[in-house]
Amino acid sequence: MTAEPARSSSAGADEVREIVPVPGPLDAVVRPPGSKSVTNRALVAAALARGTSNLVGTLDADDTAAMLDCLRGLGIPIGDGSDGPDGSIRVVGCGGRPPLDGAILDARLSGTTSRFIAPVAALARGTVVLDGADPLRRRPMAALFDALEALGAGIEPLGEPGHLPVRITGSPRDVLGGSVEVTGNVSSQFLSALLLSGPCFDDGLTVGVTTDLVSVPYVQLTLDVMAAFGATVDHDDGWRTITVSPGGYRAVDRFDIEPDASAASYWAAAAVIAGGSVRIDGLGRSSRQGDVAFIDVLASMGAEVTWSDHDVVVRGAGTLRGVTVDMADISDTAQTLAAVAVFAEGPTTVTGIGFIRGKETDRIAAVVSELRRLGIDASEDPDGFTVRPGPVRPADVHTYDDHRMAMSFALVGMRAPGVRILDPGCVAKTYPRFWDDLARVSGTASL
Repeated sequence: MTAEPARSSSAGADEVREIVPVPGPLDAVVRPPGSKSVTNRALVAAALARGTSNLVGTLDADDTAAMLDCLRGLGIPIGDGSDGPDGSIRVVGCGGRPPLDGAILDARLSGTTSRFIAPVAALARGTVVLDGADPLRRRPMAALFDALEALGAGIEPLGEPGHLPVRITGSPRDVLGGSVEVTGNVSSQFLSALLLSGPCFDDGLTVGVTTDLVSVPYVQLTLDVMAAFGATVDHDDGWRTITVSPGGYRAVDRFDIEPDASAASYWAAAAVIAGGSVRIDGLGRSSRQGDVAFIDVLASMGAEVTWSDHDVVVRGAGTLRGVTVDMADISDTAQTLAAVAVFAEGPTTVTGIGFIRGKETDRIAAVVSELRRLGIDASEDPDGFTVRPGPVRPADVHTYDDHRMAMSFALVGMRAPGVRILDPGCVAKTYPRFWDDLARVSGTASL
């Protein structure tokens, strides 16, 4: 399959960025922005809680701005990030019942927002229209909509069934919750979305997962955030049955959000691609974000890794070995590994990620297409891709309206000249300051 480049809705005047190869080995310290995954989960829990919560270290990016706007659109009072000396955001919870009826919500390009906010909209018991930008309208939502209907919500498609836009109404029998089955092999976001609103369902929630669950660490992260806000959740060892007790959430005085592990993958990869070392501040071995396991993959390829409770140092140690690795649990870092694989000795095969074809773009097809554009021998596999290293030729890299394509392929240009990234502004989805950090880490800020 050949990926078709999409024109980004975030394209602006700065539509091409040439990457400057690094002048020497790296010696840098970087702190990535706050975790998108934790930020959006915590925002939902705080918005549904009883009382006022303060969230510290939230990500300021397009995806989290979409969540904030949707929650405000449902009548949740939320600050602007200037609520305290530590930059905390104050969220005044609604006690499980968003107050506004008739809201029209725009999730923009944020798949996380669209999926997490749909069950919250059902709790409003009024009528809510949920929509998004054209690329988001193409992403699948049917599994979530079917589950919400089974739990008592009203779902009326306003376009193609199973996709946005949709009209959501609360239960006509005035009771939400109960038991429902969902698949776990398309996106763990469907499951996380239901779980996040589950404590506020009148009957609680029991979810039967009918297939193996992809991205288990993200579901565990959901449960961790829920527990921090006072929810009670139980699951069996195989993640086939998950039960959420009713009773809602309680506010927390302070909830700290650690740096984003997916964003940290770019700087860990930069160290092994360009040589030298990068210390990633604020992200230690105790992190519950699943994507920290990407650094273990780099270690298996030959990187030197030193962990502490509060940071991790990654050093390029010379020759990189190609690997075969199942990345089902850390799929957001698969594109980063593709960039690393270009400079390894021997092929690298990534498996277990067939479901990422339904992300911002078909990420398997896009990775293979752009590697080939750079002169690298790459091929699509049934559930992943294979990269066979070789010389990199200059090329303009298409990003397909996908922030991770832009950031991952920029890493190739740290070592190979002539790499230009099209639509570099798409990184604003999750990492608005990425290009500034790249210049600083690589020592090219003044070049």
